[in-house]
Amino acid sequence: MLDWLEPWDDDFLPAFWAAKRAMLKAAEEAMGRHGVREGQQFILMALWREDGLSPGEIARRLGLATSTVTRAATRMVRSGLLERRPHPSDARLVNIHLTDRGRDLRDDLNAEMRRLSERALAGFTTEQRAEFRRSLERLHDNLSH
Repeated sequence: MLDWLEPWDDDFLPAFWAAKRAMLKAAEEAMGRHGVREGQQFILMALWREDGLSPGEIARRLGLATSTVTRAATRMVRSGLLERRPHPSDARLVNIHLTDRGRDLRDDLNAEMRRLSERALAGFTTEQRAEFRRSLERLHDNLSH
């Protein structure tokens, strides 16, 4: 699969890169069926949990830059998923709210994410899935410090 790459002492990075690209492609297809760009589902998930957050609060919860959330929210407003409303006590700020369309996608997108997880983890035992998740969490921790 990765024969074109230079051989490395440790082929983790090429394998991870290939898996990441495959996951992103599959997620783009799954989310795209509902008019959602890959990655936007996580902003929707944050707002499904608590609607009316500021872009900065969404960014903090997702571990993203506020500017990343602001750009994504702008696209999501244009596509009718979100709306911006003035902050109730600070006119300089805005809060992001779900539209009816954004709210109505919850069940469909959750089902897509479950199917995507099942597809990605096909052939893994329950124990292997748990270990893989722990390994991904450790990888995140290792690279976040």
